Amino acid sequence: MSELAPLEKKNLPKPLSLRKLIGPSFILLGLGLGSGELILWPYLASNFGLGIIWAAVLGITFQFFLNMEIERYTLITGESVFVGFARKFGKFAPIWFIASTLIPWMWPGIIAASATIFAASFGYEYSPNMAIILLLLVGIIFSAGSVIYKTEERLQRLVILVGIPFVFILAFIFATPADWQELAFGLVGKGRGYWFLPAGIPLATFLGAFAYAGAGGNLNLAQAYYNKEKGYGMGRFAGRITSVLTGKKEKVKLEGATFECTPENVKCFKLWWKRINIEHAIVFWATGAATMIVLSLLAYTTVFGNPEVSTGINFVVVEGQVIGQQIHTFLGTTFLLVAGVMLFATQFGVLGSTSRIMAENLVISSQKKFKIENLSKYFFFFLWLQIIAGIIIFGIGFTEPLTLVIISAVLNAFTMFVYSGLILSLNRSKLDKQLRPSYIRVAMVGLAFLFYGGFSIFTIYKNII
Repeated sequence: MSELAPLEKKNLPKPLSLRKLIGPSFILLGLGLGSGELILWPYLASNFGLGIIWAAVLGITFQFFLNMEIERYTLITGESVFVGFARKFGKFAPIWFIASTLIPWMWPGIIAASATIFAASFGYEYSPNMAIILLLLVGIIFSAGSVIYKTEERLQRLVILVGIPFVFILAFIFATPADWQELAFGLVGKGRGYWFLPAGIPLATFLGAFAYAGAGGNLNLAQAYYNKEKGYGMGRFAGRITSVLTGKKEKVKLEGATFECTPENVKCFKLWWKRINIEHAIVFWATGAATMIVLSLLAYTTVFGNPEVSTGINFVVVEGQVIGQQIHTFLGTTFLLVAGVMLFATQFGVLGSTSRIMAENLVISSQKKFKIENLSKYFFFFLWLQIIAGIIIFGIGFTEPLTLVIISAVLNAFTMFVYSGLILSLNRSKLDKQLRPSYIRVAMVGLAFLFYGGFSIFTIYKNII
């Protein structure tokens, strides 16, 4: 695109320590907690057993490799992948990313699930009005925070550090040796009377769960922003989005800066690359996979075979009831409250990430019409646009949480099919040969491309055509 300035040339900054690198992956992990980890995979396990859990591990493994290619581009150029896509694919790219972010993520299933569980924990019937109040609360919290990235990181870190250990403890209390054996078989695809996929499993739900084994959809691409704002590599030279109400303005540029491939810079890049891979593998991949596995195990041990679990998000409520009956009512209520908070934090992160994606792509689409200096204003425009869209969706009668989550997930699976191909093309053509992905990483992202594409097309064929 002619409006985008060429990359400046600067030296690659010295790598941060591993401790200081931790942060961006917490946000991405938090984005997945309320969709795949807490809803879809446990829902499938509670209805079909643990023989499907292999797909959760495969799904988050694909996302690890996708995310690292997103991080590679930003580490080297100091700009988001969306700017890179616009450089390579032209003006259609930002339009596509605005549409493919807004349409899949405007369905408020996660916040509806949060409201359902909060209502159950306090003994009330679920009402969409509760979900609307929570949506408005998200907007207020964002508007009150000074720096958007810091607000998201602090909330997600707190929820993860409290919620995940609590769930692990419950799973270890309830799981029997036979349950652990079922889990071990499930990791290699062996279920009760089936291999890999049981008869009757809803393909749309399975595809949605696969896409949400991690963050899902265009949310993975938002990792580029959090890398920049954490100061990864050439992102050290980028500014941050602040609140239009409380934050001090920082200078933000679309275009980044890169470095010459001198021996010193290449050596420095390799150390950066090693450390950010370790950070993402520990925080996102290992913690995310373990959380999906343990939450599915807990759902299986508490409610598998219970006729009430087939009715949408109700399986989480039944889990809480079983925990309360077998140990103590207080513990069952605490489980529901923790689940509700995790879902709320996920919706919080989703709205923050999607608003950032659409705001930047609006500027990329025409820097003459949409000034980079107004990026924070565009962020809040898209934030409240999504909140209003969610309220309208509730108003016209779409209120069942699981249905809303599945609609969003299937649409997001298709967007992942598209950008997994785009990121490979970008990194293999726009980066210096010494910095491009290895053949193993190309193969893994290529497999993700085929998997998301194949399942998306097959699901559309089976459910629509």
